[in-house]
Formats: sequence, structure tokens, C-alpha cells
Amino acid sequence: MSAQNSITNKAKFNGVMLTINPVNWNESVNKVFLWLLIILLLAGCTHIGPSTVKRDRFDYNKAVANSWKDQTLLNIVKLRYADMPLFMEVASIVSGYTVEGTVNLGGTAVEGAANLDSLSLGAAGKYTDRPTITYSPMTGSTFNKSFMTPIPPSAVLFMMQAGWPADIVLPIVLESINGLSAQSSAGATQRDGDAGYYRVIELFKVLQSSSAAKMRVVTDAAGKETTLFVVRRKSLTPEFSALEEELTGLLGLSDSVNEYSVVFAEVARNDMELAMLTRSILSIMVEFAGQVDVPEQHLIEGRTIRSLFDLSSSNNARRLITIKHSVDKPDDAFVAVNYKDYWFWIDDRDFQSKQIFSYLMLLFSITETGGREGLPLVTIPAG
Repeated sequence: MSAQNSITNKAKFNGVMLTINPVNWNESVNKVFLWLLIILLLAGCTHIGPSTVKRDRFDYNKAVANSWKDQTLLNIVKLRYADMPLFMEVASIVSGYTVEGTVNLGGTAVEGAANLDSLSLGAAGKYTDRPTITYSPMTGSTFNKSFMTPIPPSAVLFMMQAGWPADIVLPIVLESINGLSAQSSAGATQRDGDAGYYRVIELFKVLQSSSAAKMRVVTDAAGKETTLFVVRRKSLTPEFSALEEELTGLLGLSDSVNEYSVVFAEVARNDMELAMLTRSILSIMVEFAGQVDVPEQHLIEGRTIRSLFDLSSSNNARRLITIKHSVDKPDDAFVAVNYKDYWFWIDDRDFQSKQIFSYLMLLFSITETGGREGLPLVTIPAG
């Protein structure tokens, strides 16, 4: 058996052959088995599944969240142009991984010839990722329940109790409270809001900061739940007591009790009720659509009509959200969509608009009426 004077090692993954030309047979065998041992150890200690959980969970979370933001803003802009809104729900996400690997060992030995002894080691691998995403349009009863049904007044109050500011929650959701109406900036019902409505919003915010106003749910013998608006008068300072009296006076509530039943209505039946006429998700989006800044040329050409904010700049003090437009894609946008050759977007530095837009996204979850079958399902077989 002949021997060689040099050692050449070559190794590359993805099917490229690793060739070892050894000094002698015994030494080459040792080197080959060393390589095999390393490869087998790496293969045995590497698990694809666990390492993908963190990456996939956050990547898909971010992708789905961003797509919902884009879709929501696009539908708001479309409503401004009397275009049909459409929501595509991410019904399921299935991401399958496949990892394959092979290792080959071969050798030849020829007696009586020089430099013909050789060993070869081959390794090949394949990695495959095939995500399957299912979309379903929200139509029919699903759309009616999620977008056309008014938001329960109890959900509005408990959002405030959870810490959301009253001056953010109430102007978005409340069409009217005890007969006091909010402004309507879009569509055929454009109107200025009642001054008393916006004073009530201010007073709610003050009482919220003082923890003087709370909510409570009681259940009667028949199992019916009633939401109560509770005013803690005994804990109020003289200053806050005067503001509370102003609030109950504007709402026409009795000052002889501390609890008021919360009902869905435009006008209360008596001075013991707090009547809230709430909006649906779709009506909130229509209101936001009236506050979209559109190109002047589109107004001139009749592509859309002027809203309350286009007709008078004095209404800007009551603007809920600022949605800008530009020809070029913005560099610093919280969310941006392209429509009719223009970019419509919310500035990432406009915290109020971001907060209100995020609140609208949260309301989607509150008004979701389906079961778990309507939730996005992520299935990742990674073994």
C-alpha cells in the first residue's frame, strides 16, 4: 500500500464533496471518523423546532398587526371616496419546515501503485420553508356583527376604568349622551356638536383623574346584568364636588343618588339613567373618513365631497385623528397606504392620532363576536 506526502482537506455543505488525501491509510481513517463524529454530534444536538418559535411568533405577529393597520387605514380612506370597504381576515397560518441531511463515506486502496490511495467524505443538506396563509373576506353576518352592531355602553365605561382617557374614548364612540350630540363630520348627517356634549367629555376626564367615577355590574335574580355608573360624592373635595354637580346638571341626572343605570339609548327615560347612543365600528370609520386630508384637486373634480373639516377650520379643535396625504411615500409614518396615486398616512410623531387609531384597532377585538374558529391559527410543524 502506497503513501502520500501531503494532506488535502476540502469540506463544504449543500452537497459539495469533502475529499481527504491522507498521509497514510490509518491516519486518514482517523481523520474521517473524526469528521463523522463532529457531523453526527452537530446533527444530534441541533433542533430546528424550538429555535423557530421565537422568530416565527414575533415575525408573524408583526406581519399580521401591520397588515391590519394598513387594511384599516385603507378602508377609512376608501370610505372618504365612497368606495366599498373590505376586510380580509387572516384565517390561518401554516408554516412547515423540512430539514434533510446525508453523509457518505468512501475509500479506495490499490497495491503496487503510487499516490492512488484515497478516502472521500460527502455531506448534503436541504432546508425548506413552505408557509401557507389562508384569507377569508368578512361579509354577511360576520361583517354585520363585527362592524354594524353598536359598541355596548358597558364596554365604553370599562375601557375608561381600565385607564383609557375619557377625552379619547368618549368622542370616538359616543354619538350622544343623554340627548347631547357629538359632531358628525362626514356623509349626509354633517353637523356641529353640542357645546354641552364636549363639556361633559371634559368633566368626565376630570372625574376620571380623581377616581370619583366608577363602574359596577350587578346581576338580578333572572341573571340579567346591569351596568351602573357610580359617583363617589363623599370622597370629593369642594372643587371636584362643584364639577360633579355641573356634570349631573348637564346630563339631567338626579343628585340624590350615587348610582345610575347605563342604557343604550339616545334619551334617558328618567333622571336615574345614563343614556349612551354608541357608534358601530363602521360609523367610527365613517367619522374618521371625514377627517382625512384629501388633495384639493380631488374635491374640485368631484372625486369626493368636502367634509365639516374642509368647510371650516374652526372645527380642527375637535379633530379626532389627522390623516395626511402626499405624492411621495412618507419617511416617518406610523401607517401609510397608497390610494389613487397618493399616499395617505399618519405621522409617527403624532401621538394623539396614533393613540386613537390604536384604540380603533382595540375596538375590533372588543366587538369580535365569533368563537375561536374566527381567530388566526398558526400551525408550525418543525420536527
